[in-house]
Amino acid sequence: MAEPNRPLSPHLMIYKYEITMVMSIVHRITGTALYFGTALVAWWFAAAAIGDGAFDLAQSFFNHWFGRFILLGYTWSLFHHMLGGLRHFVWDMGKGYGEERYLMGWLTLGGSVLLTAIVWLFLI
Repeated sequence: MAEPNRPLSPHLMIYKYEITMVMSIVHRITGTALYFGTALVAWWFAAAAIGDGAFDLAQSFFNHWFGRFILLGYTWSLFHHMLGGLRHFVWDMGKGYGEERYLMGWLTLGGSVLLTAIVWLFLI
């Protein structure tokens, strides 16, 4: 029996990386990061409810440079995922499928960095 002559799916290595493709991948990664980051925020709230010893431990973790780095990444993930969700919402309304999809991808990336910088420079 002969193999059917079907088109083969292209391999990932021949795809041209575009901002829309990268933003789709990063949106999934930030969703996962938010899952684990929210667990840390829940730990902080639980420690505050448990008592001074537990809260001091959580505070010392988040005041350490590594804890601050995690919070910075959590903040960026939150903004990036939110802006990516808004981008998808625009697409769900049937808009933004033309050349503006590239601009929306870059605005998602730049907006998330800008909003994170505003929070960390002016609010924390």
